[in-house]
Amino acid sequence: MTEARIEKSLFLKASPERVWDFLTRPELLARWFHPSDTELVPGAAYALLSNNGGGTKVCWGDVLEAEPPTRLVYSFTHQWLEGHKTRVEWTLAPVANGTLLKLVHDGFEGAKTDIFESLCDHDAGWDEHFGNLRECLVETETAPA
Repeated sequence: MTEARIEKSLFLKASPERVWDFLTRPELLARWFHPSDTELVPGAAYALLSNNGGGTKVCWGDVLEAEPPTRLVYSFTHQWLEGHKTRVEWTLAPVANGTLLKLVHDGFEGAKTDIFESLCDHDAGWDEHFGNLRECLVETETAPA
């Protein structure tokens, strides 16, 4: 059987350094994903907070590896995974006038949830967040200095 994992990629009209900032800096994570309680740096424990401003922890984990601006790996869980830690890996590569961003989200095996349903839910969630990321990068590209 194939490993239960999500693989996605998208092209973004921004430098790898700019995309890296959106993956790691709390104020920029808040614009497309969730507010973070800390910058995502090697060894950091992080919590992503509710977008409604209440400060409720919705996702959390630990930054396992960070090689700016090319690779970021962290553990990732939330209440629906019942604390089961999955793994998220981002790779960034310069392409023409932008960046190829790749996501691998794996480690679903062993969770106390229906793995296929969890894959589908996370896959749809990443699609929504990627749309938000693309919009944020376009907005910052066209914003007056």
